[in-house]
Amino acid sequence: MDDFAFRPTHVAPPGGLASWAGPDPARTSARLDALLPVQLLGHHGDWAQVLCSNGWTTWVDGRLLIALPQPPPTAGGPPSRTADPRPALADAEAALARYRALLEDLAAGTLDLESFRENARGLRVGLAVDGEELWVFDPVHDRWCYCDGLQLQTYAATDRPPPSSPGPAPTRASARTPAPAPTPVPGAASSPARGPYAPTQAGEP
Repeated sequence: MDDFAFRPTHVAPPGGLASWAGPDPARTSARLDALLPVQLLGHHGDWAQVLCSNGWTTWVDGRLLIALPQPPPTAGGPPSRTADPRPALADAEAALARYRALLEDLAAGTLDLESFRENARGLRVGLAVDGEELWVFDPVHDRWCYCDGLQLQTYAATDRPPPSSPGPAPTRASARTPAPAPTPVPGAASSPARGPYAPTQAGEP
């Protein structure tokens, strides 16, 4: 299976986990092993659809999944580093100040919506701070950088080259993740005994 197709986000609880072929308590399926890594695909009420490393998808009680800590995604190559994150921060602050000024003019009525869109075209700002950790978008190199307080390093880059002129509305840079492989039929396995309760349908009390 493609290494990029499976990115575990959760594990089954230590006692294992019952699963169902669909978000329906009557459609029981094979039981997941204890602490089995899975990738969360989506929710339907308390139900959660998960992908296993062998490509098999199934439904489980999402309330029982144990979330894995998620480090910043990597760009797939050796990280490039700079000693000082302050220039990237200054660029983000300048872009944010420009956007705020445009919003103020739009709210005050001194700028119409079409002019606002034209002036904001090409602006790209991304900044998140969590304690000593910093994520900042570098629009010059079209990449996200991560800083632990000491060094700035690339952790996600887009596939497109940096634009030579203002482009369309901004899109968030992210590590490339192909769609999951088609769901194979799981091997023969005994169906789990139904527990005292099952996930509720969306909209049920």
